Amino acid sequence: MNLKITLFVLLTGASCSAFAQSSQSKSMARHSDQAELRQNAYSQLPLGAIKPAGWLREMLIRQKNGATGSLDKLYPLVMNERNGWLGGDGDQWERGPYWIDGLLPLAYILQDSGLIAKAKPWVEWAINSQQPDGYFGPLKDYPGERGLQRDNSRDWWPKMVMLKILKQYYSATGDQRVISVLTNYFRYQLKELPKTPLDHWTYWAKFRAGDNLMVVYWLYRITGDAFLLELGDLLHKQTFDYSNAFLNTDMLSRQGSIHCVNLAQGIKEPLIYYQHHPEKRFVDAVKKGFRDLDKYNGMAHGLYGGDEALHGNNPTQGSELCSAVEMMFSLESMLEITGETEFADRLEKIAFNALPAQTTDNYMERQYFQQANQVMATRHVRNFADNHGGTDVCYGLLSGYPCCTSNMHQGWPKFTQNLWYTTADKGLAALVYSPSEVTALVAGDKKVTLKEETNYPFDESIRFTLSMDDKKNTVIFPLHLRIPSWCRQGIVKINGKEFQKADSAAIVKINRNWKSGDVVELTLPMHIYQNKWHENSISVERGPLTYALKIGQEMKRIENKKDPVEYGSYYYEVRPTTPWNYSLFQIAADKMDLHFQFEKKSATTNYPWNLENAPVMIKTKARRIPSWGLYNETAGQVPYSMIYNMEVSKEEEEVVLVPYGCTKLRISQFPVVGRK
Repeated sequence: MNLKITLFVLLTGASCSAFAQSSQSKSMARHSDQAELRQNAYSQLPLGAIKPAGWLREMLIRQKNGATGSLDKLYPLVMNERNGWLGGDGDQWERGPYWIDGLLPLAYILQDSGLIAKAKPWVEWAINSQQPDGYFGPLKDYPGERGLQRDNSRDWWPKMVMLKILKQYYSATGDQRVISVLTNYFRYQLKELPKTPLDHWTYWAKFRAGDNLMVVYWLYRITGDAFLLELGDLLHKQTFDYSNAFLNTDMLSRQGSIHCVNLAQGIKEPLIYYQHHPEKRFVDAVKKGFRDLDKYNGMAHGLYGGDEALHGNNPTQGSELCSAVEMMFSLESMLEITGETEFADRLEKIAFNALPAQTTDNYMERQYFQQANQVMATRHVRNFADNHGGTDVCYGLLSGYPCCTSNMHQGWPKFTQNLWYTTADKGLAALVYSPSEVTALVAGDKKVTLKEETNYPFDESIRFTLSMDDKKNTVIFPLHLRIPSWCRQGIVKINGKEFQKADSAAIVKINRNWKSGDVVELTLPMHIYQNKWHENSISVERGPLTYALKIGQEMKRIENKKDPVEYGSYYYEVRPTTPWNYSLFQIAADKMDLHFQFEKKSATTNYPWNLENAPVMIKTKARRIPSWGLYNETAGQVPYSMIYNMEVSKEEEEVVLVPYGCTKLRISQFPVVGRK
């Protein structure tokens, strides 16, 4: 059975996606007149319709060849046949589903038979595990065993991850068993939740039920079953009240008030619920939540201090890798629902800065926490709310805590899946940018392909070329393009002629009669600017990229004989080989180009995310602060800007800044020692 399904997907290729898209489009249209759910601004395409190219494809190939494609071999204690989500007596909580939540979209995006075959048994077991009452998943608890989580089989939370997996699997294959399993399970939830609420077993489901609610509403758009809306209201009622917390409490200004990953997942819940109850307060709550998160906890990489509880905006506080990928998914969901460009801006900031910095080039190791100012990645207890043997900033397979080992895989595949959307006006939208190609139906049933050629986010030009099977045909449909908030004015050309200049934070809609060979060129002029952070430190940014000090680094493999079950048999430490304690000058906005020299390098590889391959850099003048040194193998407290009579070196030095995502060691939030 598994082999037959795998061969079907491979042989049919794009036609499988086309079938899923056609099926999905018909079901969406069948219930589009239902007043109970609002029309979302955009809709996801079937999994497999979007193909990565250029550097993005290279990232996914490295995932395939790295930990994503081989976690069953690298982490057999949890991911082997003993896993409870394969029917075994081993780990049966979140880690197995976490892995598949990234492996499955990677497999179908790449149309890789080996990866599909690896993900398929997990899907099949989940589907076949359904009980007569609708329950699915592991059934039996087991005594504790070192390195495993196997005593909460009935917990609502891990099943929420599997719901996302089944939704994606249906998107890729159109397998109707998914609809049946989810319908039965949601009936079971409606019956059981009043007796055993979300926080009955553990507290995680109460904070993360937005994922559950998202799939309930997705299924309703397909089946129109009225009970799903009743379940949605029940789930929302039992979920932590993020709207009230953001609008009416000081939660986001209080350190330790909420778990960092709960926040990353839960912040979308008000907007998920907004689909059924389109009240402005839900939008207002999320936007205020982000503003307060930035103000009290924000950092230059696009995330926030959370190690693991919310921990302020000092640039040496940690930010968890799970927070990065979960916040990306939340932003993707918010963008689809609202069409608000600010969610796309935040998504790109995390994807192009925080995410690549937290994994190794071969995608075999990762950090549990990263620091915005990170000058040593060594085994040492730091000022984090949670410490795991001091391994939290080391690069390893299991360093820190293994949830990120399992969960990191969803970041790039889901980012790829959200590069393109269909629109309510039967067109296509490119709202976040990376090299890719999409094949989709527009104007109802006309198939088109759009090829996106770019080296964004390093370059400011993006070229879209349209093609159709019948070169003589034309088709009328709208193409939506986003102008980011950092771009002062975007320029759109069609077939070499200027079509429109557009202000920042706008959606350009090109509604025209298209023919095969039409070319749209989007230019997003990038300028260098500074943002202010903790203790008035500054970051240097250009477009969606934050730039960080280029620090010489020495990476050393450490064999771990002390506690290998908990933190892995090895990990890597990274130490600096060049100075890091530099301060920058405050530069007026109209003089940035005089004091910051932007340079491009000729591309020699499709992989840009390391010091050697960084395709862009900024050179500027800086002065060292001799008193700014290490504390607990971490950069000491960033000096307040500006301290009167701060002792600095007499000489100005030229320093090189590179994209944050290319670094393992860095200063990205600099003290200021003067103005120019």
